[in-house]
Amino acid sequence: MKRHRRVLVVAGALLSAFSADAALAQKQGGILRVTHFDSPASMSLLEESTVAVNRPMMGVFNNLVIFDQHVPQNSLRPIVPDLAASWAWNEEGTELTLPLRQGVKWHDGKPFTAKDVKCTWDLLAGRTSEKLRINPRKGWYSNLAEVTTNGDYEVTFHLKRAQSSFLALLASGWSPVYPCHIPPRDMRQHPIGTGPFKCVEFKPNQSITVTRNPDYWKPDRPYLDRMDHHQGLVDAHPGVYRREGRLALRGDDPTTEGHQEPEAERNLRCAAGQCEPQSARQPRQAAL
Repeated sequence: MKRHRRVLVVAGALLSAFSADAALAQKQGGILRVTHFDSPASMSLLEESTVAVNRPMMGVFNNLVIFDQHVPQNSLRPIVPDLAASWAWNEEGTELTLPLRQGVKWHDGKPFTAKDVKCTWDLLAGRTSEKLRINPRKGWYSNLAEVTTNGDYEVTFHLKRAQSSFLALLASGWSPVYPCHIPPRDMRQHPIGTGPFKCVEFKPNQSITVTRNPDYWKPDRPYLDRMDHHQGLVDAHPGVYRREGRLALRGDDPTTEGHQEPEAERNLRCAAGQCEPQSARQPRQAAL
């Protein structure tokens, strides 16, 4: 009996600690500084192919549907509505109809409508006058015949044949809805979305900054005020610093006059084809 009571007490303490941590994590405000491993060619999710753009930009957009991040499982079951309020298949499995949320606005204040959804997938299919510079996921939608709208807040995806995986493609982080009124070329440097964060600044090979969207359609979200993604910049360890676009782990200060690079590190860089004369290397700023 005593052992059972002790287990209950420990479980209660853990639950209290978890609740306190959850409440702390959900407190609004603050800036998150993230070390980013690479500099993407642009901020256009539809035109890029690596997580270098997916990570900082996914919060700028919304999908029609999305995988529930709280469910650690890859299947169709954790898919939940996002910009779509719900969805339904026809009996043959060739038509997917999605009623859309109303009252959602793009970051520039214009309303989100079914026209934006149709424009996005027409753009991916190459059916619009404006073209994507590169379209890495065009093949995903080879089975899509067309997208039709029913008023401002309902769309239907018409498939050539039944495809149960189609909903998973829409739920991918690579399937954001783009605004119909912004040309694709403008989305490369300053994308406009409906998401919890607004893209403020993109400095190639330096940083990407997003800030809180105060008019986000999900109440009380997001929690953070800003996120700064710095390429090769780490402030958690005093011996980690950026220099020539690479990271070096060391305890000394690279800004010190007469600093010499250890031979072991230089040999590793030379083996990777990144070797240059010692005189050509100029120390960059220490980590912020």
